[in-house]
Parts: sequence; C-alpha cells; structure tokens
Amino acid sequence: MHTLSEISLRLLIALLLGGAIGIEREYRSKDAGFRTHFLVALGSALFCIVSQYGFGFDLKDSSRVAAQVVSGIGFLGAGTIIFQRNMVRGLTTAAGLWVTAAIGLTCGTGMYAVAAIATAMVLLGLEILNAAIPQIGTTTVVLRFSATTIKEVEQVVEQAKQDSIEIYAYDLKPRTTPTATAYDVRLEMKMRHRKHDEILLGYMHQFSGVTITSIE
Repeated sequence: MHTLSEISLRLLIALLLGGAIGIEREYRSKDAGFRTHFLVALGSALFCIVSQYGFGFDLKDSSRVAAQVVSGIGFLGAGTIIFQRNMVRGLTTAAGLWVTAAIGLTCGTGMYAVAAIATAMVLLGLEILNAAIPQIGTTTVVLRFSATTIKEVEQVVEQAKQDSIEIYAYDLKPRTTPTATAYDVRLEMKMRHRKHDEILLGYMHQFSGVTITSIE
C-alpha cells in the first residue's frame, strides 16, 4: 500500500508541472493561467489516485474514474474556446488544459519522469519553437488608429491587404472636434508574428494623417 507521503508527492509534482504550464499561459496574458492549470493537474492526479486506491485493491477495473477525466476535461476546454467575428480563439488554451489533465493523471500513477518529459515538450512547443520560427506562425492583432479623412482609412485597409494581412473585423466611428471631423478605426486582423509591430507602425509614416492608438 502506498504511504501518505508517496501520494502527497504525486499530488505535489502534478501541481508543480501543471503550474509550470500555467505560468507560461499567464505570461501570455491568457484567461486560463497558473491557477487554472495547476488545479486541473492536481485534480486529475487526485482522481487517478482515488481510482487506484479509493475503492479497494481488489477492484477489477481501476481505470474507470481516470478515464472520465479524459472526456470530462472537455467542458473546461470548451469554455475557453470563443468564436467571434469569423475567428476562433482559445484552441491552444483548451489543448493546454487537456494535456495538463493528462500530465496530472501521469503523476497520479507515479510516472514522474514521463510527466516531466511531457511538461518539457509542452513548454518547448508553446514557447521556444514559437520564438525560433515565428515566420510560420500567425497571431490575431487588434489595431486602433485615427485618421483625418475617410480616404486615409481606405488607404490603410488597402495597404494591409497588400501586405497579406487578413482583416476579420472593421469598425469605423466618426469623432467631431472643434476644428474638424476625425475617424476612429478598429481593425481586427490575422497576420504573421514576425515584425508585425514594425509593419503596422510604418503606416503612421506612410500616411501623414494616420495616428496609431494601440496595437494589441
């Protein structure tokens, strides 16, 4: 029979490995961050331990409770996926929660090395590869800017299309000032990671009447 210290060690390692993934997500300003991920990993490990030892050692199928974690974690992942204005967001976060649950289950069985290797692979895929080969990745960018004329707004949109930027949403609001009328624009677009800030900021120099408010 496993001692309380061994079971506590499994839970602790699950917490640490799940938390490591959560910290990376927290750094990326995702809603599901450190707390969500460590809770998922810890809960999965606990379910696995209960499945193994909670119903007696003569139980024929000790995997039934653990198996439900694999399908049950889907409700949490589905809650992080948002479909808005022809864009799907949160798929990476949902997949991260799913694999974090798997890491928690792995810790629950005492396979610490496998859990650690899986955690390293997740962090490698999320962080290092993303930095090493940014040219193949895309990101969703929200550009807010103001322009003095409608023509300048049209020129920015046309230039974005020429730069192979895919525009999903377009909001235009006129703003009246004591001297003239300006236009506040919000563009939601998908573009490649590499130097996207430089490309967008270049529009200010290219179009004299354009002032960029924010790039998110």
